[in-house]
Amino acid sequence: MEKLLKEIDVERIVRAVDVGRGNVKFIASTKNEELKCEMFPAEAHPTEVAHEQEGWGTKRKTVGIPVGELIYEVGPDANLAADVFNANVLQHDRYCESDEYLALLLGAVHYMDVPSIDLLVVGLPVATFKLRKVVTSLERRIEGEHRLGSGRKVSIGKVRAVPQPVGALMSYGLQHNRLAEVRKERSLIVDPGRRTYDWLVTQGMQQIEKRSSSVNRGMFDVLQSIADGIGRSTSSQFRDYDAIDRALRTRKRPVVFQQEYDIEQHLPLARKIPEQAVAEMMRYVGDAGDIKNILLVGGGAFFFKPALKAAFPRHTIQELKDPVFANVRGFQHAGADLARALWSTAADGGTVSRSISTEAP
Repeated sequence: MEKLLKEIDVERIVRAVDVGRGNVKFIASTKNEELKCEMFPAEAHPTEVAHEQEGWGTKRKTVGIPVGELIYEVGPDANLAADVFNANVLQHDRYCESDEYLALLLGAVHYMDVPSIDLLVVGLPVATFKLRKVVTSLERRIEGEHRLGSGRKVSIGKVRAVPQPVGALMSYGLQHNRLAEVRKERSLIVDPGRRTYDWLVTQGMQQIEKRSSSVNRGMFDVLQSIADGIGRSTSSQFRDYDAIDRALRTRKRPVVFQQEYDIEQHLPLARKIPEQAVAEMMRYVGDAGDIKNILLVGGGAFFFKPALKAAFPRHTIQELKDPVFANVRGFQHAGADLARALWSTAADGGTVSRSISTEAP
């Protein structure tokens, strides 16, 4: 049987994608057991025809993904395809059911450059993952053959959706070489993303559903609060969210109307965003006295950490290395484990459950 599993592992392709509200993270390759992670902005710009490079300049790094009757331009330079309308506003609570979501996911598959995928693992916000009909519908929509850019096609066999923070728990166990212990412990995984603030309470690798959820208080709300403050101060409609994001991360002043602008005056109000998100989470998890591990991941981790630490002063907050890719790395490892179970069971003529990391009893 061990020899059979090794042969199956060689023949099968497992990949993971995390379509976030700010960026699409994915496993580009698994060569020599090393996971190569890549990402591009979560922007999908619709058009009737595929983009063709004009007669000058460097071709932008995007691909046209056909979905329905339109073509969606996605990729690292997707912002260059943007018009006045901001495509990010499409990221509502039913985001995963939209054509834009599918275009972003297939864009990631395009950049993986594989002819087929036997098992694809995708992540969803915790609140969305509780909607089982939505999850099942999404998995079925992704399974099958799809058109990609440049006339290519890809066949996707099985798809499994998991709560986004569960990948971070798997990554934490692997990074600290204590996966066996984590499988027996109660953990709280906190994931401040672009649009949503997700938290997941688990017993081992199983979700405790009634203590896990999401709230729409992510980094976008922080950036919008500061942008509104700049707009009031300068009598303008300032909307350069990326400039504000860079300023927060580098502690360098953004340039507004050709002048460096001090955003410090707007931070007290912006810091209320993580405080509100953490306060909502505490309704579900209390003082976390029964929780062994508190893990903080996601692109907004740096801004949300002070509020989290203030809420749980008796705990050590664990931050993962490379937190932006923590979830998708964990998805890949979880997918590899599930693949072995699926294929070994199939080889024995049995069946295996469609769910992984669902709620604990």
